[in-house]
Amino acid sequence: MRQFHSLDSLVRDRLKTWPQRPPGLNGHALSRDFWLRGRPAANDEGNNPFLKLPGSNRLRTLPDGLWLNFGGTPVEGFVDIFAIEACGSVSNLLDKRSRFAPSTQSLLAVCPVPWLLAPVSAADATPRWRATGLLRQEPEQPLVLPVRDIRVMYGLKSRHYQGFRQSQIPHPHEYFVPMEALTAENGAHDPALQALVGRATAFANFFTPAPARRPAFG
Repeated sequence: MRQFHSLDSLVRDRLKTWPQRPPGLNGHALSRDFWLRGRPAANDEGNNPFLKLPGSNRLRTLPDGLWLNFGGTPVEGFVDIFAIEACGSVSNLLDKRSRFAPSTQSLLAVCPVPWLLAPVSAADATPRWRATGLLRQEPEQPLVLPVRDIRVMYGLKSRHYQGFRQSQIPHPHEYFVPMEALTAENGAHDPALQALVGRATAFANFFTPAPARRPAFG
């Protein structure tokens, strides 16, 4: 049995089995669907996308899990992100929540060139830069895009999860799960987890009419 040196490494190992689109987050007729998993990489490559504030060259946010949905046009591109953070303590949770708190300035998502040139997955040889739908030719510089929408799922140890659930109110962009939901071997196939992730989109806040019923003929 494989040994894991930390809770973070176990979570990242499980997240490597998750698909390119967050499980349960289905496509929407009104939105483009160009999801790519940015973190963690299947082969632990060191050129994964990361988040940063404009003008910052040192402080980076490296979520345990990061999915990017590329949108807009080649001239005015953007990304919507779904991030996962495993928090081993309350102080760790507070630190990570502060990185995704609402702000008057946008986060930037930085996609390094080696990551863009690599294939989408072992089963899909399409270069990631083509899969973004934003680049017309092979990139020579990192792709840096403003983050339009942020959704973050936090994994908490059971005692922290229960305490938070009883006494705190999540922000609209936050979702919380027990750590076991992230460390489970087949967590991406859990219907309850998929249902929660399925609400992690701005389109969940809009009315969707039920499909019209076909008239019954006797």
